[in-house]
Amino acid sequence: MLDRPSATSLSTGSFGPDLVSELLLGMRLVGVDYRRVELSPPFTYAFGEGDSRAKFLFLARGTITLRAPSGELHQMKAGDAALLPRGGRHLIGSSAEAPQPCADLAALPREPLCTQVSGIMDCAEKAGGAEERVLIFSACMDFDLGSMHPLVALMPEVMRVGTILTRYPEILPMLEAMAREVHQGRAGYAGILARLADVVAASIVRAWVECGCGDATGWIAALRDPRLGRVLVALHRDPGRDWTLAELAKLMGASRSVFAERFLAVTGVPPLRYLTEMRMRLAAQWISKEGMPIDTAAHRLGYSSHAAFSRAFKRVTGYPPSQAPRAA
Repeated sequence: MLDRPSATSLSTGSFGPDLVSELLLGMRLVGVDYRRVELSPPFTYAFGEGDSRAKFLFLARGTITLRAPSGELHQMKAGDAALLPRGGRHLIGSSAEAPQPCADLAALPREPLCTQVSGIMDCAEKAGGAEERVLIFSACMDFDLGSMHPLVALMPEVMRVGTILTRYPEILPMLEAMAREVHQGRAGYAGILARLADVVAASIVRAWVECGCGDATGWIAALRDPRLGRVLVALHRDPGRDWTLAELAKLMGASRSVFAERFLAVTGVPPLRYLTEMRMRLAAQWISKEGMPIDTAAHRLGYSSHAAFSRAFKRVTGYPPSQAPRAA
């Protein structure tokens, strides 16, 4: 479930509106591979094998059972949408009792509908007309929260939009618009669907954050601590600054020993190690996805020496910065 009682909502001040903005400011959630999928029951298909990208599903017609990597089942009906933030192998079936073993959805033939959008249909010779086929609009998504990357690992495997509609009714018109575009197939519908999918997926993430991030602990607990939250926001706002333990402790309003002990207890890592790992995640993103020169990334993150930056990068990521594009 995404929703939470209002007592733990961000709007009550447990995180504070400024921190919500910080969390979402650097978020990139953009579809990179959209599909209009039409399937004839009974069926079971796997998708996402070996792919850690986020996935988005909108069910325009029919009902399906979505099985997460953990084995948890989610029943979806027409008009429902789900974000799978961590990717991985999922199963979709026409029912929980759909036949096994399953085929890979990616193995089905596809045809281009427009740029970045393709159409997929399984065997059309199964019994039943078009109105009995399940209709899904899906997307693989480039999901990046920048320096707030720890948030992704704390998200549920499946984030259903149906769990937040009561609290966020403004999402409903977007879902209704997606349904119209899928069914009517008007000129340019595939491109419009792609943009709507991006917005709905981002809205699901924002709702989860604003509702207190579910039952997540660890890094989220640090954000819920007003004093530690100030430290984390400062680190993420200015990762290239030459932070010292004394400066961070002063931000929290505690001695160095108390601050270091509290930070380690809540986040699981010492403060300066947290800072280094955050810097290297940002550097990997800048180098691999934005094509930033290595020296520029090193300078932006406060490293005056290419060698020192390269050593830190390899220690954190396991490979040198020159291999970042290939690793991505």
